[in-house]
Amino acid sequence: MTDFLPEGCLMDNQENIMYMESITALTEAYREQRILEARATVCDSAHNLTVDLGCVRGVIPRKEGAIGIKDGTVRDIAVISRVNRPVCFVITGFDRDESGATVAVLSREIAQRRCLDNYVSKLRIGDVVDARVTHLETFGAFADIGCGIVALMPIDAISVSRIEHPRERFTVGMDIKAVIKSMENGRISLSHKELLGTWQENADNFCAGETVAGVIRSIENYGAFVELAPNLAGLAETKEGIRVGQQASVYIKSIIPDKMKVKLIIVETFDYKYGPCRPKYYFKGDHIDEFLYSPVDCEKVIMSAFS
Repeated sequence: MTDFLPEGCLMDNQENIMYMESITALTEAYREQRILEARATVCDSAHNLTVDLGCVRGVIPRKEGAIGIKDGTVRDIAVISRVNRPVCFVITGFDRDESGATVAVLSREIAQRRCLDNYVSKLRIGDVVDARVTHLETFGAFADIGCGIVALMPIDAISVSRIEHPRERFTVGMDIKAVIKSMENGRISLSHKELLGTWQENADNFCAGETVAGVIRSIENYGAFVELAPNLAGLAETKEGIRVGQQASVYIKSIIPDKMKVKLIIVETFDYKYGPCRPKYYFKGDHIDEFLYSPVDCEKVIMSAFS
C-alpha cells in the first residue's frame, strides 16, 4: 500500500490522531515534514482555509491550497470545496494570531507535490490503485488517487454492463480500486471493469433453473438486456410495460459459455432504487497487463490491453 492515500483515509489513523494531541507532537510532525490530515472548517473571503487540528488552529494560505492555484491553472473552487472535508497538508511553520494564540501554517500544495513526485509519477498504465470517489457526472466518475489528486473514470470504463449514470455503481466517498488506463499531459484516466471479473467468473455464480434478481438495462426490438451483475447481463424476451432501470426477477433458462449468452425469462418488474454497494473485486493483484473478458473457447473475443 502506498503512503500517499486518498484524502480522508488518514483521518482515523492512530499516528495521525497522535500528532494532533499537542503542540509538541505537531512540532515533531513539522520537523519530520509528515503528511497529516484534518478537517477544514472555514474558507475566509481571501480563500484561506482554517483547519481544525484539535490542540491549535491551522491555516492553509490560499496559494498553498492546491497545485495550480499559484499559477492560475486551477480555480479557487478547488479550495472552497474542501470546507467540512478532510484535507492533507504539511506543516510549514508556526505563527501567532491577533490574540497571541499559536497558529500552525500549513501547505496542501506541498503534500500534493510530494505525492506527484514520489507516487503518481511512478505509476504505469495497468497499475491497480486505491481510490476514493469525489464526485459523479453523467460522463463518468472522478476519484482521488492520492492527496487530493483526482483522475477521471469514464462511464464506459466502470463496468461491462451499461449504466445511465455513475451513481448506479458509486456513491461520493466510496473507496474503490481502479486501473491506470492512460496518463497524458498530466491527465490520468482510470478503468474499473477489468477488476470485476470475467464473463465466466460472473456466470459461475448462477445456475440454469434459478430465479434471480436483475436490472433492466436496455430494451431492443429483439429482447431486453437484464443485468445480473456489474459485469454480466443476459437477454430476455421483452415484456409489455417494462422500462429501463426497473428491478426485475428473472428465470435463467440457460447459460452458454461458448456463445457468451445467458438466456432469461422476465418473471416480474418493479420500480425501486437500491443504493450501490461497494464493488466485489475478482482481480487481487497490483498490476494488470491484459484482461480477457470472454471465455477462452468463445467465438467472440473481448479483451482490454494495458501494456
